[in-house]
Amino acid sequence: MSGHNKWSKIKHKKAASDAAKSKVFSKHAALIAMESRKAGGNLASPSLAAAIERAKKDSMPKDNIDRAVAKGSGSGGAALEEVMFEAFGPGGTAMIITAVTDNNNRTAPEIRHIFTKAGFALGTPGSAAWAFTRTDDGYVPTSPVDLSDADGEKLASLIEALEEQDDVQDVYTTADTPEE
Repeated sequence: MSGHNKWSKIKHKKAASDAAKSKVFSKHAALIAMESRKAGGNLASPSLAAAIERAKKDSMPKDNIDRAVAKGSGSGGAALEEVMFEAFGPGGTAMIITAVTDNNNRTAPEIRHIFTKAGFALGTPGSAAWAFTRTDDGYVPTSPVDLSDADGEKLASLIEALEEQDDVQDVYTTADTPEE
């Protein structure tokens, strides 16, 4: 009965939690590097300080934060940029996807592929932005849409697929969720 001992269970559970933590940390690192580049490495910059504070809330190690700041402020670092994609998902829900990438020519086709695989398509710039109001925390829907259970499940699986993509930072929808 190989593989059925306590250590194997712990090892697999730890590997899964470490992978999830790594994904969160890499998203924070990309965001910190981008904000550091914008601020020129000035730690007193409000946007950089906010990005660092969000990373600290997720227990990101100080060494990783320092490396991300150095990567963004150094001239040798990759030029990270924030990009926004707009689309319409299941049940006519408007969606805004924000991503931080060093290569938009790689990220855009990957996101387009996720939508195509789900049976939807990316919209043009401005096609879905009208349905949202920009706030300090992101985008808030101006008129939330109620979804059927089937459309809600499709939307949940689409959002899950988008969040699996490393460059994607946030996904905003106009779907009216009862959890909020």
